[in-house]
Amino acid sequence: MKVSKEEYKTMSDKASPGSPYVKDIIMAFLVGGLICATGQLLANLYVSMGLELKDARSWVSITLIALSALLTAFGVFDNIAKFAGAGTLVPITGFANSIVAPAIEFKSEGRIMGVGAKMFIIAGPVLVYGITASVLYGFILCIFRLY
Repeated sequence: MKVSKEEYKTMSDKASPGSPYVKDIIMAFLVGGLICATGQLLANLYVSMGLELKDARSWVSITLIALSALLTAFGVFDNIAKFAGAGTLVPITGFANSIVAPAIEFKSEGRIMGVGAKMFIIAGPVLVYGITASVLYGFILCIFRLY
């Protein structure tokens, strides 16, 4: 059975449910904001405990990464992500999830070929292109500052 592009588009549109864009945007904003507000509360807590602001910010990152990893390990992060959508992609929590989730999924394949090889299957390209872009931008900045 041969299907034309127009027929395929019609069939695809009929089979694909519509997305509630407004709800998705609001939930992403609220949950992403809640994650950021939690980070700020942690920073305030750490400063009140006597840490300097620079050190408190480092501990906030460590805490958010650890919480994201734990929530991913217990299967809670995925439920939050289904509810919040892009709101969980606040860089540090989403990145932690993108490393821990494949490690958990492939642990049955062993520590080397499972966890070690598959851990960066999602985050790897982000790291590669992020580092490459930062090096390229650094070179460009050096060139323009020399002249």
